[in-house]
Amino acid sequence: MNVKLKSAKAELSELPARWKSSAPAIKAVQVAFDVSETVMEAVRKAAFQNNLSTSDQLRIILGLDIVRQAKRPRLTMSLSSADYQILGKRFLVPPGDHLAIKERVFAALVEFANPSAKSKSKKNEPRSTSDEKINKTRGKR
Repeated sequence: MNVKLKSAKAELSELPARWKSSAPAIKAVQVAFDVSETVMEAVRKAAFQNNLSTSDQLRIILGLDIVRQAKRPRLTMSLSSADYQILGKRFLVPPGDHLAIKERVFAALVEFANPSAKSKSKKNEPRSTSDEKINKTRGKR
């Protein structure tokens, strides 16, 4: 099998059509700043108040343009196999049933945002330390 690798400087014309719109992002460079907690908090707070990402808030602070693309409102997180074990136990589903766990987590997040909206899965779910932590962040006990 003869495999030929292209150089990192491939011409844009060689990119598949669906990737061409991402070309500017491909050329962008991620930059990280080690700043104090005070600075991070101020930027995050401003971003939250302006309904922006932290990155977009930084661009505004620095006088750079921001691209307002339609974004799907979503939260992301990484879950380890240990996390799936814990969540499976909490939601009374097999830890390997990632879709069922994702559905239960979604319901828990909706309930967190709107405590009066009771999810179907909460009826049979035992209260746990995690639930108590969530309620404390909402000001409940």
